[in-house]
Amino acid sequence: MAPPPRPRLVVFSGLPGTGKTTVSRSLAARLGAVYLRIDAIEQAMKAAGAEKIGPAGYAAANAMAEANLRHGLTVVVDCVNPVRESRTAWRGIADRTGAHLIDILLICGDPAEHRRRVETRTADIAGHVLPSWDDVIRREFAPWEGEHLRLDTAAAPPEELVERCVAALGSTTFPS
Repeated sequence: MAPPPRPRLVVFSGLPGTGKTTVSRSLAARLGAVYLRIDAIEQAMKAAGAEKIGPAGYAAANAMAEANLRHGLTVVVDCVNPVRESRTAWRGIADRTGAHLIDILLICGDPAEHRRRVETRTADIAGHVLPSWDDVIRREFAPWEGEHLRLDTAAAPPEELVERCVAALGSTTFPS
């Protein structure tokens, strides 16, 4: 009997308005994967009375991802993932569970399009306050180190980006 397939932890990162939710939701549905969205977790914590979230939203998502990976399920995470500490935490989860980590960084290479997206989108989570364009451009976002798939959402439609993600899941290296 063959061993069960290695679970996958797919972490979508990028600034608000780059298309993370659109692409990650589509990929999760395509894979039948567990979908974790940091914005939804943090908003639920606020609705439950938490006044300051800080790293707690990521800690909750980390625990949920680890539990699902231990059950052999693929997990797709939708998060800004702006600092090395959060990226290191995902790597630790993959290491502890034996999951294959796929880091996917989404950018919007057209600044005017990125701004348009940020300024015209509406919240799809009750009570969630979306960041302004000024919030987005002032946000801390540490440079990426290590292997990751970088996709420009201004250069291709979401369906094509999902296909590139699917291809990357079956590869050990990432195309540029």
